[in-house]
Amino acid sequence: MKYETCIRQEADMRQISACKEAISASEGVLEHLSDTFRLAGNTVRLKILFLLRQEGRLCVCDLSDILSMKIPAISQHLRKLKDKGLVRSIRSGQVIYYELSESFRRFFNPFYTMIRAEQNEMALPE
Repeated sequence: MKYETCIRQEADMRQISACKEAISASEGVLEHLSDTFRLAGNTVRLKILFLLRQEGRLCVCDLSDILSMKIPAISQHLRKLKDKGLVRSIRSGQVIYYELSESFRRFFNPFYTMIRAEQNEMALPE
């Protein structure tokens, strides 16, 4: 393995120190974001999040039908999303609906907008 060497003439110790402090101060937030991206990085969970953003709320059966997956598999994904606070459940009679948590809705909005823009761009005739 070839190692690269740094050709910097002089280190900017103020910048390095400020960056170290910024990382240290943001450690908790960065860890939370990393967990969120890791969780949402699963294709099925990302589809679930997309659908919940688009539809507002869906039950396990709806998601099972839409994604052509068995209910236990959908339930496992929803449990992971719920445990990390990305979705919340709402009971209506005997049916439990899921929706994005408010904080994750704000977090997910730019991605949803990007997905919708890509869909619209792909739908345009040439």
